[in-house]
Amino acid sequence: MQLRKVKILGTGKYLPDRLVTDEELDERLGVPAGWVNKATGVGVRHYAEGETSSQMGARAAERALADAGLSFSDVDCLVCTSGTKEQPLPSTAVFIQQAMGQGESGVPAFDMDATCLSFMVGLDVMSYMVEAGRYRNVLLVATEIASVGLNWQEKESAALFGDGAAAVVIGPSGAQDSARIIHTSLKTYSKGASYSEIAGGGSKLTAQKYSKHNESSYLFHMDGKGIFRMASKLLPDFIQELLKQSGTQMDDFRLVIPHQGSAMAMRLLQKKLGIAESQFLNITPNHGNTIAASIPMGLHEAIHQGRIQRGDRILLIGTAAGLSLGGMVIDY
Repeated sequence: MQLRKVKILGTGKYLPDRLVTDEELDERLGVPAGWVNKATGVGVRHYAEGETSSQMGARAAERALADAGLSFSDVDCLVCTSGTKEQPLPSTAVFIQQAMGQGESGVPAFDMDATCLSFMVGLDVMSYMVEAGRYRNVLLVATEIASVGLNWQEKESAALFGDGAAAVVIGPSGAQDSARIIHTSLKTYSKGASYSEIAGGGSKLTAQKYSKHNESSYLFHMDGKGIFRMASKLLPDFIQELLKQSGTQMDDFRLVIPHQGSAMAMRLLQKKLGIAESQFLNITPNHGNTIAASIPMGLHEAIHQGRIQRGDRILLIGTAAGLSLGGMVIDY
C-alpha cells in the first residue's frame, strides 16, 4: 500500500448552458431516431459556446474553493489535469489562473496530461507533494471542450462526448482524520496507442501541414471496438492486483466512481468486475464522456448527492488513451 494522509477538502463543477440531446445528434448524424441513445447511452450532453476551457475551469475551481471554505490565497499550487489543451503554449493552468483574476499571484501553475486519466494521475502525483509538505493546499482542475475536435464521420465516438469542468482541492488530513489515499495503480500498454488519438497538431504532423485532404488527422479518432477488446482482457487482472495490493475487496467500497467512457464501457466495468448496481456511479446519461473531467465530476456528484459520506471507502477507476488503465482507493 502507498498510504498518504491527504484529504479531499472541496469539489466544484461547471457545465456549459447549451444542452445537446440524442435526438438532435440523430438528426445531425443522419441516423435513425434512437440510434445515438442506443449507441452511447448518453441522453443529454453539454457543449461550450463562446467560452474557453480556462473560463470553465476557473468557475469550477472557484466553486471547489468555496466548498472547501478556502480562498485562492490559501492555494499553494494550481494543476490543470485535462486531456485537451486550450492552446499548445503556455499551459492551460496559466489561463485558469488568469481567468480567476489571479494573474499576479505567483502561484505555480502547470498541466499534467494523461488524457482521460489526467485527474487521477494529477491527484496521485500531487498527493505525494502534499504528504511531503512541499505544498499544503493544491487545486486540481480538469476542464474539457471535446465538441470542437470531434470527427462527425465517426458517428459513434462523435456522439459520446460532452464539455465541462470539475475541480478538487486537496490538503493534509489531521492526525485524528480518517481521510487518506490508500493505493494507486496505473498501467500503460502502448500497443493500443492508435486506438484513441489526435495525430495532427503536434511536432510530428505540424499545424503547417494541415489541409482539407488530411483534415481527419487533426480531429479525434477512436476505435471503440479495439479499446473494448483490449480493456476487457486487461481490466480483470488489473483490478485483482489493485485489490490485493491495497488489501481490499469489492464489497469494501461504498461507491465505485468510473471514468464515464460510454454505455458499452460502463456495462463492461460492472460485468467484468462484479460491481453491484448500488455501488456504481453512472452520470453518463446527463453528461456524456467529459474526458478527464469525468472522474472528478463523478466525485463531486457522489458527494453532493449524499452517496458517500466522510469515512467511506471509494474506488476511482478508468481507462485512457495510451492504452492506459488506472485505479485509486480512497478513504473519503
